[in-house]
Formats: sequence, structure tokens, C-alpha cells
Amino acid sequence: MSSADGSALPAEVMSIASPINIILFSVFTVLVYMQFRPKTPATLPKAPPPVVFRTFTPRTLIEFNGENDKLVYIAVRGRVFDVSPGRNFYGPVLTGGPYENFAGRDASRGLACQSFDREMLTEDLSAPLDDLKDLDAEQLENLQGWEERFSEKYLVVGKLVAEGDPDAPKS
Repeated sequence: MSSADGSALPAEVMSIASPINIILFSVFTVLVYMQFRPKTPATLPKAPPPVVFRTFTPRTLIEFNGENDKLVYIAVRGRVFDVSPGRNFYGPVLTGGPYENFAGRDASRGLACQSFDREMLTEDLSAPLDDLKDLDAEQLENLQGWEERFSEKYLVVGKLVAEGDPDAPKS
């Protein structure tokens, strides 16, 4: 090739296909491909098994105390909440969570009285449910606050009835 005045162009200008240009073009092509290549589709986490609303008695509720990797349920004023996401606080009994005594139990009186002692729990599981009639206005307000907190944060999975109640599950 020659320029307009008839002189020859230098060899560097004439060669577009020089090794450095080929390397730069290859790197550019790889970068463009990496940017626009098809991505693997995002996979959603596996959904938890469906929860069936059921009726519990104190004897059937006690099974859900979080031991052996079971779910952790707590009853408040007859409603049973799945508090398993808060396992560090509510159970199991062996880990020493601050509310461990309530795992698998009716926690209504203890929450109302702001006491986490075992004395707040009904020891006889076949006894009638605590009617909470002796609570004062402040204790009932405490209990309502806890119940609202549980309702906002945890799923209601059932209701708690006394042994012998017509709604009680048959053994």
C-alpha cells in the first residue's frame, strides 16, 4: 500500500491483525460474553410443609416442646402458636432459653404475671384449663400485649382445649 503522495506506509500501521490487537479483541469478546451469557435461574427455597389447624389438649401440646428437633408450640389464651422460629427463646428445655418452661405448654398465666417460673404452669395435664379469672387489669394488659406480639410474629396452628372437651382430639 502507498500513501496519497506515493510513499509506502510503515508496517505497524498496516497490520490491524497484530498479536496485541488479537489478544485485546479476544479479552473484550470474553468479557462481553461473561456479561451477557445466560444465567442459571434462581431457585426458591423449599417451602415449609403446610400447617393444618388442629385442636390440642395439654397432653398433645406437651409433645411440641422442641426436644429432638421437634417444633416448638406455645398456647396463649387458648390459641396455639408455632414459635419454632424463636427456638432460641422458647425451647427446647435442654438449651436454656429464657422462656423454655413455656415450650409445649399454656403460657398464659406466666406471661400475664411476667414470671417464667414453673409454678406458673399447670402441672396436672388432665386438669381443667386455667380460666385466668383471678388476674388483675395490669396482668390482663400484659397478657394482651404478649398475645398481640405472638399474633404479629408467629403462625396460629391450633386451639387448646381441656381433656374431655367435645372438641378434644380422640386418643
